[in-house]
Amino acid sequence: MRFPTSALFAALVLAGCVSQPLPPEEAEHRAAAVHLKEAGAQATPAEQRAALYLASAAESFDLLDSPKSGEAARVLYNQAATDLVLLLRSSENGALWNRPLTLTSGGTTWRLRYAAGNRQGTWDPGRFTSFAPAGEVDLKTIEHRNRQDGIGGALVGVRKMDPVETFAPPRAGVTAPVTAVLDFKGRDATLTLVDPGIKPKAPIKGGERTLDADFSAPLAYYPQRSEFWTGLMGALRVSHHMGTTGLYMLQPYDPDRIPLIFVHGLISTPQMWRNVINEVEKDPELRGRYQCWVFGYPTGNPPAYSALRFREELAKVRELYPDARDYVLVGHSMGGLVSRMQATTLTRESWNVIGKDKAAEFFSKVKEGDLIDRATTFEANPKVARLVFICTPHRGSEMALGSIGELGRRLIALPVDLTSVVTNSVGDSLSLATGAPGRMPNSVTGLAPTNPALKVLDSEPMTAPYHTILGDRGKGDGVLSSDGVVKYWSSHLKAAESEKVVPGPHGSCELPETLEELRRILRLHLEQSGN
Repeated sequence: MRFPTSALFAALVLAGCVSQPLPPEEAEHRAAAVHLKEAGAQATPAEQRAALYLASAAESFDLLDSPKSGEAARVLYNQAATDLVLLLRSSENGALWNRPLTLTSGGTTWRLRYAAGNRQGTWDPGRFTSFAPAGEVDLKTIEHRNRQDGIGGALVGVRKMDPVETFAPPRAGVTAPVTAVLDFKGRDATLTLVDPGIKPKAPIKGGERTLDADFSAPLAYYPQRSEFWTGLMGALRVSHHMGTTGLYMLQPYDPDRIPLIFVHGLISTPQMWRNVINEVEKDPELRGRYQCWVFGYPTGNPPAYSALRFREELAKVRELYPDARDYVLVGHSMGGLVSRMQATTLTRESWNVIGKDKAAEFFSKVKEGDLIDRATTFEANPKVARLVFICTPHRGSEMALGSIGELGRRLIALPVDLTSVVTNSVGDSLSLATGAPGRMPNSVTGLAPTNPALKVLDSEPMTAPYHTILGDRGKGDGVLSSDGVVKYWSSHLKAAESEKVVPGPHGSCELPETLEELRRILRLHLEQSGN
């Protein structure tokens, strides 16, 4: 039975087989559309469906340069490539995936092979445990979608292993943008999974063509929990969230890309960086040269303890990936302090700045190598190459001294094992290091201007270049200006390579001025580091 062209395409659109209506006068691609529709029949055996997807893609492939049907052919080709990957990876528990196949349908036999992965922008097919169509990922948490139109099937590649791999987000696994490309020589087909972040174009049908790609979908694929509620509970009920502490890679590790590590602040979670990362990756140069990671931690803990855990995670990176490039750290608010302690060396002598007698009394009860010693004395990490501080209270926030701070101090419940270790180790000398007599230190006491640890940290130089981005609510107070939480005198760093004041509150990470400054700094780092 022959369908009128317009009716056929209307049926395909309604069935979800193609992503946009096709002009009815373009009839050259009728066979490709029919084969695509037939391949979607769930009752048909998987290998026969795969052959039909190949037929549709091949027929579309031949028409990519057609003045009459080129655009329609591109849409059909992209859908066939997407659906073929989804089918082969999920069918028969993956038995059809990543091995040569001979596929037959309607008397036509196809031979399919998978291109091997390489470090020039081709994913290894064995890297991913599943795929999701990029166009079907809910993007409600992404402010501005970052995608490019072109050729190929836009997918989210997912690697989720059991047990969970080191540095992998436990719920979703590690995700990545993937573009599926099919190349044909007669009835021989090659399926290549391209990393569009490295290769925005690929040789297809005799020429370099821009790939269809979605860079926002892999970020939006991660679970969409309430950031505020999760962050609040992470600050107040620390013991319930200790297991979330860790460094998480948002893409498969790449030794050729610079780790760009984001560290959140108080009452927040790594989710806060989703749109910042999305905006960074809008720049093709940055997207292909950086890999974005996040450090997550329950923010009720003292900053020095969270910094210790961060050091431990970075030590794991050096052990597992000794070839990793040097890191760029971006910290917001308290996350800036946690980051600063990765690029600063503190010795017991450093603490003499609070008074030799006080320092001596404190360390008289601290054993070398125990938790207190490791949290208060440490060496700068030579792998930290640059830091960016956003609204960071280097000298504390007066808010931690007021009624809000008092409420926070009373509500935060630290893990029993951590409090017992601290009190048993230093006892009455605790106030010498925290400036909070009679209190167990937590994140609020750690952010108070009276905290001696801030004075010690501020007295020692950082071993890497750094930049500051400060918020100003626009009251015109000059050096007395504030982002509403941190005042200029606390966030200003005299020796910073650059300082940018943005017109916003403490949560200014997603302001256009902040994002542009961050992109500028990252481009500068590429230039100065020679990467």
